Amino acid sequence: MTDNSADARRNSVDRPDAQTGVNSTSGGSNSPPAKAGHASPKKILIGLALGAGLGLVANYLFRTPVVAGADSPLDIDLNGIDDRLDWFRVNVAEVVGKLFLRLMFMVVLPLVVSALALAVVEIGDLRKLGRIGVRTLAFSGLLSACAVLLGLSLVNIIRPGESLSESKRTELVERNASSSTDVVKQAERSKSGRDIIVDMIPENPLQEMVGAVDGSSKGNGMLAVMFFALFLGAAIAANPEKCGVLIGWLEGLNAVAMVIIGWAMVLAPLGAGFLVFSIVARLGFDVLITLFWFALTVLTGLLLQLVVVYPIVIALFSRFSPLAFFRGVAEAMEVAFGTSSSNATLPTALRVAEDNLKLPRETSRFVLTVGATGNQNGTALYEGVVVLFLAQVFGVELTTGQQLQVVLMSILAGIGTAGVPGGSLPLIVVLMRSVGVPGEGIGIIFGVDRILDMCRTVLNVTGDLVVATCVAGNERAKESTAT
Repeated sequence: MTDNSADARRNSVDRPDAQTGVNSTSGGSNSPPAKAGHASPKKILIGLALGAGLGLVANYLFRTPVVAGADSPLDIDLNGIDDRLDWFRVNVAEVVGKLFLRLMFMVVLPLVVSALALAVVEIGDLRKLGRIGVRTLAFSGLLSACAVLLGLSLVNIIRPGESLSESKRTELVERNASSSTDVVKQAERSKSGRDIIVDMIPENPLQEMVGAVDGSSKGNGMLAVMFFALFLGAAIAANPEKCGVLIGWLEGLNAVAMVIIGWAMVLAPLGAGFLVFSIVARLGFDVLITLFWFALTVLTGLLLQLVVVYPIVIALFSRFSPLAFFRGVAEAMEVAFGTSSSNATLPTALRVAEDNLKLPRETSRFVLTVGATGNQNGTALYEGVVVLFLAQVFGVELTTGQQLQVVLMSILAGIGTAGVPGGSLPLIVVLMRSVGVPGEGIGIIFGVDRILDMCRTVLNVTGDLVVATCVAGNERAKESTAT
C-alpha cells in the first residue's frame, strides 16, 4: 500500500461523515467516549474469596453420608449433599452467576466483530497488519510450547497417575459415566484437519455468529467469525473513502458493547462470587483430596508459567516491569477466575490493556480479540497434563515420540478451543484416543475440572495480555528506530 493511499485512508477515517456528523473512529472524536462504571478489582477479589469460603462452609455443614441401599429424606438424589443446599445452589447461586455471565456473553460477538474489524482499519497498512499478525502468532506459539513442555515435564517427574488406585479409578469412571459419554460423543464429531482448514472461511457468517458462543455452529465458530471480521476490516481499509458510515457504525457498536459490559461489571463481585460458591459448595475438599497429585501437578505448572515464564518474556520483549504488568492486569485475572471464560473476560482485558497498560488501541484490539480463542496456553498445558496423567492411570506407556505428538497436538488444540467453561474436554478426548488412552477415562478428572478450568482461564487471559504487551513493545521499538 502506497504512502498516498495511506494518507487518503487516514483522512477519510478521521474526518466526520458528511451525512451523520459522526467521526469514523474514536481516535478522531472530539468528545471522549462514554464510560460505564465497573467494580474495583478489590471488590471482585472479596467476592471471590467470600464465595469460596462460604462454599466450603456450606459443603461441610450440609454434607450427608451416602449409604448403599438406604434412602435419605434429606438427600433424595444421593449425591452426598443435603437437598436444601442443592436447591439454593441451583435456584439462587447459579441463577445469579449465570445472569452475570449472560450479560457478558450477550455482547461478546458484537465486540469481537467490531473490535477486530476496527483494529485492522486503524492499523491500516496491510504490511503492518501482517507484521503484527506474525508476531502475535510467534509469541503465542512460544508461550504455548513453554506451557505444554512445562506441564509434561511435571507429569513425568511427579507421576500423579500412579497415585490413583484401581478402585478409585473405577469409582470415578462410573460416577461420571453419563457426562463422559456426552463428551466422547462430542469428540467423535470432531472434524478432520481438511475440514478445519476449509471451515476457517465461513460459508454463512451469520450462521457462524449464531452458534459461535455455545459451540453449535456449523463451521469453526468463533474462529470463522474472526476470519470474517479480519476480511471485513481489510476490505474497509482498502476503500475507506466509501466506508465512513460503516466505520462509524462499527465504532458505535463497539462503544455500546463496552457500556453494557461496564454495567455488567458492576455485578461482577456478586456474580463471580455466586459462581465460585456454587462450584465449591458442590465439590468441597473431598474431590481435591482424591485427585490431589493430579491437581497439584496442574496448579504447579500453571503457577510456574505465570510467575516464571511470563515475567521472563515480559522483561525480554517489552518495556514493562513484570510487577507493573501484573498490577495493571489484576482485574482481568480476577474476572477470568470468576467466569472461567476467555470470551466473557475479553471486554475487561481490552479495557485494562488500554487504560492500565496504555497499549496502542489497534494492537490490543487485534491481539486480544484473536487471543481469546487462538492463544490459550493454560488450556494447552492442561490438555497435555490430562493426557499423560490418564495414560499413567490406565498403564499406557507413551514413547518419547508419542509425548512429542501430545506436545504438538496440545498446542494446536489450544488454538481451536472454545473460550467457554469446559470447552477443552472434547479435544482432550481426541488427544487421548490418538495415543491409545480410553476416551471414557475423561470422567476421572470431571470432579476437579471446573475448579482447574477457573485457574487455567486466568493463565489464558494473562497470556493474551503478555502477547499484546510484547507485540506493542516490538512495534514501538520498530517505530522509534524508523524515526
